[in-house]
Amino acid sequence: MRIGVVTFPGSLDDHDARRAIDLAGGESVALWHRDADLRGVDAVVLPGGFSYGDYLRCGAIARFAPVMDVLIPAAQGGLPVLGICNGFQILCESHLLPGALVRNDHRTFICRDQALRVEDASTPWTSGFSDGQEITIVLKNGEGCFVADQATLDRLEGDGQVVFRYVQGNPNGSYRDIAGIRNARGNVVGLMPHPEHCVEAGFGPSLDGLTFFSSILNSLAGAGTGLR
Repeated sequence: MRIGVVTFPGSLDDHDARRAIDLAGGESVALWHRDADLRGVDAVVLPGGFSYGDYLRCGAIARFAPVMDVLIPAAQGGLPVLGICNGFQILCESHLLPGALVRNDHRTFICRDQALRVEDASTPWTSGFSDGQEITIVLKNGEGCFVADQATLDRLEGDGQVVFRYVQGNPNGSYRDIAGIRNARGNVVGLMPHPEHCVEAGFGPSLDGLTFFSSILNSLAGAGTGLR
């Protein structure tokens, strides 16, 4: 299975995401922000970093990159998409996911090993986990506070669209301890922590991140064909 990873000017973790895909047994495909097509990939990862220098708002300029003109309708049509950190911000700016990511409530950048609880193991990106499972993933952000209005938060909770929740302390003030969400269909997932940094023994606090990438590969294989 071929998983595309988009590089925007300012992306930092695109190579890490590609390595994670390859380690999980997939074929990573480099996509560029100016690409006008997705090169027939079966899924896409929007990696972490500081796309376009985080000018205006985080992800606000990346939302208008040429590659997003093809990615947005593909995601709306069912293509699996994972947004990590800055990628999560881009998904929210693109309205593929609701809510927004704003500056951490303590106004400082944070980098630490973060405990999460898996709230939804039904998505293509989380199917290797179990509901309620606790995992540890690297977290690093300055604008990682997830916010939304009360009605949106209630809808996310009621429809089961909260995928990950912070446990053992909320690191950035995210409403209702939300660390990651999905769209209604479940193919688009965004989270602030970085699973691509937790895929090799001796690097990172766990191997929990590898499950994200093995999950999508197994989900695509089980579907019998990639969604393009």
